[in-house]
Amino acid sequence: MYWNNSTIDSLRHLFREGFKARDIAEPLASLDASTPAAEALSLMQAQHFDVVGIRCNGQVAGFLEHGSPATGVCGDHMQPIDEARVVPEGAPLADTILALDDSPRLFVRLLGGIAGIITLDDLQKPPVRMWLFGMVTLTEMRMHLLIDLMCPNDSWRQYVSEGRLKKAEELLEERRRRNQNPGLLHCLQFPDKMGIIARNEAIRSLTRFTSRRQVEDASKALESLRNNLAHSQDIVSGDWKTIVQLSADLDNLIKSTGQIREVVNGHKPTPGT
Repeated sequence: MYWNNSTIDSLRHLFREGFKARDIAEPLASLDASTPAAEALSLMQAQHFDVVGIRCNGQVAGFLEHGSPATGVCGDHMQPIDEARVVPEGAPLADTILALDDSPRLFVRLLGGIAGIITLDDLQKPPVRMWLFGMVTLTEMRMHLLIDLMCPNDSWRQYVSEGRLKKAEELLEERRRRNQNPGLLHCLQFPDKMGIIARNEAIRSLTRFTSRRQVEDASKALESLRNNLAHSQDIVSGDWKTIVQLSADLDNLIKSTGQIREVVNGHKPTPGT
């Protein structure tokens, strides 16, 4: 399946506009600056809050962290909110993830005021998992299309072990028994396809990877993320670098996948190249 401009525009809109900061933000609890610090810290401990907003003249102007001194009032220990750590409630999820790469939290602006908060824990929520699974799927689709165009007549077989080929052929037979005929390439697993790209320099030159090792490392990272997504496991502690990379690559991934025919136009696909 090759994408036309309408499909590319639809995918770009879905992945950039369909998932927003508001979808994962939590309401920011806030207290007046005149609230006794001991009272605020007691509330934070009871509610398991790491941070509460501090209001001045009715608007959140700063925040108080768990572990702040219990003396005086909240205003005495209030930390200012860096505007670089504030995102609008309509910020795309990809931009939100990138902003979290070097910050433990983001504050969310709603109707002109600070009303929400996003932490790394919020990236475990279903909207993020759905978005990431879609990104991994797009990545695999791009790999599949590159192999299909650059290795005609199943010439990619030479890059797959006999054992993996046998499993793919068995799956193909099973699908044919179900009146399906997807083609052998469709029956390869994700690591098999990444392995083909790792071993085929002509295909690899059409990706961001400059070495076989880079492809193999990326394959392991993406497979780890996909497995953790599929089994509802933690995705932040072990897969964070992969998540950030996917977020940074969003626009390029969609654009380059849509332009695959043009990209390979100058590469004459021959068996074994």
